[in-house]
Amino acid sequence: MNIQYKDSKSITAEELSSVFQLSGITRPYQDLDRLERMITHSDLLITAWDEEKMVGVARAVTDFSYCCYLSDLAVDASYQKYGIGKELVRRVQEQAGEECALLLISAPSAVDYYPKIGFAQSDRAFLIPRAK
Repeated sequence: MNIQYKDSKSITAEELSSVFQLSGITRPYQDLDRLERMITHSDLLITAWDEEKMVGVARAVTDFSYCCYLSDLAVDASYQKYGIGKELVRRVQEQAGEECALLLISAPSAVDYYPKIGFAQSDRAFLIPRAK
């Protein structure tokens, strides 16, 4: 498998929707206007490609100085377990810089995955959920 990685916001809402849908992540994949805003307002957007097909995405919001919130990490289910997610996270860390802590909120189904790729679990996180 020859996966290519790109760090550019030049993806479409449809491509993002497809990866979200095929990965099993819970995101509003049918709301293309919202996905377009998610793309536009990301500070970091790294994608994984198999030829012309986008198969993975890492999307983050950061100040490049103290913290970086990894808002989305999604890999098409048929491409999982090949290290694509781990490489996407590595590239986010690299671009955010050594001064930044990398933070995320895990989906219940992924709680066991993140420690395997270097994350430490925290019991100090708090959340005000979305209204929509």
